[in-house]
Order: sequence, then structure tokens, then C-alpha cells
Amino acid sequence: MTQTTKFLIVGGGLEGLAIAYSLADRGETDVLVLERDTLCSGMTGKSSGVVRCHYGTPSLAAMSWYGVDVFTRATEIFGDDMAFRQCGYVVGVGESNVKPLEANIEMMQGLGIATEFIAHDKMAELWPGLHLDDFALFAYEPLGGRGEAYMAGMAFAATARRMGVKIKQSTPVVSLLQDTTGRVYGATLADGSEVHAEYVVVAAGPWTPDLVAGVGVDVDVKAQRAQLVLVDQGVPTPEVPVLSDLAGLQYICREPNGELLVGNSDHQAPEYIDPDNYSNRADDSTIEKNIMKLGNRLPDMPDPRITSTYVGAYDVTPDYNPIIGPAPVDGLFLATGFSGHGFKISPAVGKLVADMLLDDGKTTLPNVNPHDFRYSRFEEGDLLLSLNPYEGAGEMR
Repeated sequence: MTQTTKFLIVGGGLEGLAIAYSLADRGETDVLVLERDTLCSGMTGKSSGVVRCHYGTPSLAAMSWYGVDVFTRATEIFGDDMAFRQCGYVVGVGESNVKPLEANIEMMQGLGIATEFIAHDKMAELWPGLHLDDFALFAYEPLGGRGEAYMAGMAFAATARRMGVKIKQSTPVVSLLQDTTGRVYGATLADGSEVHAEYVVVAAGPWTPDLVAGVGVDVDVKAQRAQLVLVDQGVPTPEVPVLSDLAGLQYICREPNGELLVGNSDHQAPEYIDPDNYSNRADDSTIEKNIMKLGNRLPDMPDPRITSTYVGAYDVTPDYNPIIGPAPVDGLFLATGFSGHGFKISPAVGKLVADMLLDDGKTTLPNVNPHDFRYSRFEEGDLLLSLNPYEGAGEMR
């Protein structure tokens, strides 16, 4: 059996669903999304859900700023708040990273992003009980905060379906179809049937490389292990901003139940995993390191205890920035390698891909240059790197 569609999207995670919604929003409803399991069951559900615009790459900062607006207006747009909580976001740095912070804030403010420097007394007011002596400077985004990637993905999916998009779950794609000229024109499914399409978009996260290798496309995306620890302080944490602690190289988020989610911001020695076969529990050494760092940052926790841990994977590229654009074979479009940025930029990713597909590679997203995310930049040696990187934090900021 053969089904036909104009746009075939392989991957029913957050990015694939954002793309489907954005195509429908542009009037293109002949769209089919194929998900091998259930929607958002891959790495989308492992996202820590931080919403921030703090990047050293202008296009990425601008995409995040677009995302802040969409998340803020989610109920109006989707009839669903996507569980977004505008608790704010703070990045704090030690003395060695003051100049990069100042340069990045100047760049972001030039893009119209709401971000400002705050003093130690303001930070102590925003988050009581933090040890602040090793911080030299803070920047605050009052409109940042936390969301839920799963909820966002499902809101994109529900809205896209209402607009006419078709979504199929438990429908694995086993290979892409390629004609004698090399053009990709569809996919073969696990049941042997085929889907033919004018455009094939692969948004399959860390599973992308294996799929596109079959049509001769080499995508340098690896699954980087990301270990998260959840801590109960002994009393529920009050509403506080997300903290990107670039002095201790950790990030700390308040969960809706008052627990703390603690993650790693030191990416100097990445560990790679098989996204289909890995332990979903943080290892003992990581737990010990996270708890030590958290204890230093919050020395007066009344009765701290670990409540759980889990493990996800960033789909990382060599420069820790996504590939969004045409593949080097006709008919195939890539949206992969989001490297930990995917949740906060997902509204912009959807619009960027829809714009590029429908407007000959151009976009109306303010201050976003599609050329930045091209597939060929790695072969060209023209990586998309932070203009003002932070010592110790790699390219994640």
C-alpha cells in the first residue's frame, strides 16, 4: 500500500510537531507526521524545560526570544498554557567570565531581548539562601522560566490536528526512498508500506544519523548523556528563578512540587550513549558531584534528600548548534542536532522550517539567519560558535 502527502515529517517529538503546526499555520495542511512510538516519547520527555534567551549566538538568542513570546501567549494561540511558568532566569558568573557576560548581554539587548544586570542584593532577594560570594556578576531575564516540553509538543500536535494535519503513532520508518536521480521521495514503513511525498523532513533527534545514512547523507550527531538529579530540600522551595550557575557549572530549577532539578553545565568531557540502550539512572559519581555542588550553593537546606534521578540525551553536533535546512540530496530537509536548545527554540524552529520550505530558504523571523544552521558548515570549517564563550561551559551557552 502507498500513501501520498505533500510534506512528510519523520519524528513525532517536539520539533517535528512544531514544524507540522507551523506548516498548517501557513495554510499547508497536507502534512503527515510519523512517530515510531507515541508522541514525545523520545528525548522530548527528558527535557528540563528551561526557557532562556541567554546565548552567545545572535540567531539562537533571537529564536529563543521568539519562543518566549509564543510560550507567554500559549493559551491564546493553542488553548493550552504548555505549563509555562514565567519565574525568570538568572545566569551568574565568576570573575573570569565577567567580560563574556557583559558582551553577551550587550548583544542580546541589541536584539531587543529583555535582560539586565542585577546586583548581589537583588539576587539574594530573588532566591533567598543562595551562597553568592563566588559570583562576580548576574544577568536576569524576568520573562524567562520553565515549561514542559511534553506539554508543548502535545499542544502543537492537538492544534495541528485541528487544522487538518495527520499524525500516526506506532509507525516506525525503516528507510527513506530515493529515485534514480538521488532525490528522496518518501519512506518505507515497518509494515512494508510506503509513503510518498514532495518533501521529507527528518526531525528524529539522535536517531537521525542512522536513518539518513541510507540515502548517503552523513550527519555528525551524537547522543550525549545528560544526568539529572531531583532533590527535596526538606521544605518546598518557594517560587525562584531558574539559575544558570556558571561559577559552579550547574543549573538549578524549581519543580512545580517545590523540589529542585539539578543538572550539569560542564561539557568539557562529554559521554556518548546509544539512545536505545542506556541506564535511566544517574551514576553514583554524578550524584555525588551534583549534591556537593548543590550543597555549596545552598548551604542551609533544612533536610535535603534525593528523591529521584533520570537520564536523557542531547542530540549534539560538533558546534552544539542545530542543523536546520536542506540535506545534500534533493527532497530531504533536516531538523536535528538541537544540542540542548530544542525546547526553548521550538516555536521558532517550526516557523523557520515552514518559512524555508515555502519561501525558498528565507524566513521572516527577526534577526535569524537561516545560513547559520546549514548542513555544509561543518565541511566548510565554518562552525556556528558563541561570539563570547564562557570559560568551562563549552558551547551550551
